[in-house]
Amino acid sequence: MSKQIIATPNAPAAIGTYSQAVKAGNTVYLSGQIGFDPVSMQLVEGFEAQTVRVFENLKAVAEASGGSLADAVKLTIYLTDLANFAKVNEVMARYFTEPYPARAAVGVKELPRGAVVESDAILVIG
Repeated sequence: MSKQIIATPNAPAAIGTYSQAVKAGNTVYLSGQIGFDPVSMQLVEGFEAQTVRVFENLKAVAEASGGSLADAVKLTIYLTDLANFAKVNEVMARYFTEPYPARAAVGVKELPRGAVVESDAILVIG
C-alpha cells in the first residue's frame, strides 16, 4: 500500500518534522492542529477561538485529502485545562453531527507554542 502526503496552504504549515496528514489507502491520519491562523502562523486569542481554529484547520486538511470531517472515525483532543471540556463539546457540535466519531480527551501539562487545545484525527474515506 502506498502512502500519500497531504498538504494545504489552508491550514498551518508543519512546525516540525511531520506532515499535515498522510493518506494510506482510504485512511487519512491528520496530524495534531493547534489554534494557529494559517496565514499569520500566530496563535489566535482565547480558548474558544483556538478551539474553532483547531477544527477549521482539521477541516482544511481533511478537505485537502479528498474527504471531510464527516469522514472522521477518531479524534483525540488535548487540553491544558480539563475545565474547558464542556466548551470543546459545544464547539465540536458545530463541526460534527451524529453519529459522532470515537474520541478521547486528554489533559496535558502544556502544548506547543503555548496553545491551550490541540486535536488530531483519523478519517476513513469512501
